[in-house]
Amino acid sequence: MLDVSAAVRAELGDEEADRLVAGDSETPAVYACTSCRTPGNPERERTSTVLFVGEETAVLAFAHATCVPSQVVRLAEEQLRGAAESITGSTEEPPVPMTTDPTSLDTAPGQAVLGVTSGLILVDGDLHPALVVEPTAPIARPGTAGENGDEFLPLLIEQGFAPVHDVNEVPGTLDGWSVLLAVGRLHAILQPGAVAWWKAHQPLQVTDGWRTAVNKSHKVLVFCAPVGSIGQQPREDLLRDALEKAAAGGRLVAAAMPLAGT
Repeated sequence: MLDVSAAVRAELGDEEADRLVAGDSETPAVYACTSCRTPGNPERERTSTVLFVGEETAVLAFAHATCVPSQVVRLAEEQLRGAAESITGSTEEPPVPMTTDPTSLDTAPGQAVLGVTSGLILVDGDLHPALVVEPTAPIARPGTAGENGDEFLPLLIEQGFAPVHDVNEVPGTLDGWSVLLAVGRLHAILQPGAVAWWKAHQPLQVTDGWRTAVNKSHKVLVFCAPVGSIGQQPREDLLRDALEKAAAGGRLVAAAMPLAGT
């Protein structure tokens, strides 16, 4: 009951793909779904092959066909090596709360740090998987010393993010940007050209509810606010309240981004 997509077959080759489908290859009797991370059995339920491909390495994983289709997920070699342990690891994971990961905008010393929080946001009556991005310091325009004040929102608006006046409206999709999820964990927010705008120090765990929602919609709402607008909120209802206050004060932009990976 193994699904091998044309893209996966092209990467593996017909011989290996046929062995997988026939059950002659080393397909595990029980696997941890690369999306929902719960156990699966390819002999009892439809199972998707998911091939993670880096510059030099490839890792074959499995997922419930009801979670994700068979596909090829391309990652940077460093990201793939970081995900490999999760791909081949335990089928059990502890519960995960709403999580935040601070990651530097770049590796230069003294740069601001982006705090990225995952959560479910109620928009237009539906729960949507969302990321909230807030730097720890004002952002200067490249090539300036910050004399024009915090340029975080103007820079994002120039990239296509839209000002948010009402959090209860779904933002438009930003072409070329995507959110990279691999083996059920958040790895990066990608700019056009698959360049990481934000990259997790370590893959960021998200809740089961967040994974379920994103696998259903294949889209993530990304909200961005300048330093001091949102803060560390322990619950999703408080996060929503903070977003509404930021929007009312003209301090919030957003965009919807497609999901890359699983």
